[in-house]
Amino acid sequence: MSLRYPAPAKLNLFLHVVGRRADGYHLLQTVFRFVDLCDWIAIEVRDDGRIERSNALEGVPDNEDLVIRAAKLLQEASGVKKGARIAVDKHIPMGGGLGGGSSDAATTLLALNELWDTGLDREVLADLGLKLGADVPVFVRGFNAWAEGIGEQLQPISLPPAWYVLIHPGVSVPTAQIFASPELTRTTNPLKIAPFSAGLNWAETRNDLEPVVCDKFPQVAQALRWLKSHGDARMSGSGACVFVAFDSEAEARSVAQRIPSEWRGFVVQGLDRHPLQFDESVRMGSRQAG
Repeated sequence: MSLRYPAPAKLNLFLHVVGRRADGYHLLQTVFRFVDLCDWIAIEVRDDGRIERSNALEGVPDNEDLVIRAAKLLQEASGVKKGARIAVDKHIPMGGGLGGGSSDAATTLLALNELWDTGLDREVLADLGLKLGADVPVFVRGFNAWAEGIGEQLQPISLPPAWYVLIHPGVSVPTAQIFASPELTRTTNPLKIAPFSAGLNWAETRNDLEPVVCDKFPQVAQALRWLKSHGDARMSGSGACVFVAFDSEAEARSVAQRIPSEWRGFVVQGLDRHPLQFDESVRMGSRQAG
């Protein structure tokens, strides 16, 4: 019998590129917020040690499948002899800047850590997740976060309730291409978390990747222009999804009803924590951040 686990999307409420390391990785500042748009990971434990996907993801080779890589990484790190059969029910758009692949990998780590009874705490799992991608640790740690470094240095942040209208304009944006662009601004002055948290002055923030993506992908620019007529709309991550915040579900749904038919629209609620929470007094809580 397989069990199902949620893998939520995230928004980057802003994204500043503040520098670049010698190894080419970009130094960032951002705020991650979880929302209730979720993929679902179904897992059936095997006794033969084999790890396999029961449903293929179109366009994703096995060696690039973050779910399979996450399971094998945990298996190797823990020495467990069990395996798993894993299916992913995708709802988060791919290439949309919502962290779907990273979230799927994190949920796989969290769920298999429980199912295989490996006993690893979240700090260890987050370190494993970083080997899969810079966004994986925030999903493992399970709290909305102010992030720095390459996105792995996380501090919990309290965010007000909000509803969001998301638009996916029908294109997939390759993250590596955007970060490699010579037009990308890499010298934004860093913010300090304390005054930002006290004032939540969003007017001082933006997404530094947005101009590059809009220049290369006019569909994103068009969706962003439309959404800006309804508020302070922004792009999430490296795109392609754009979003705008509202105080109430009714306001959000009123705007969503008017989204042009060529785009895919969502109404989502901001979450305070990752929806997957195991008993923190056992296994997961001994060194849990936040």
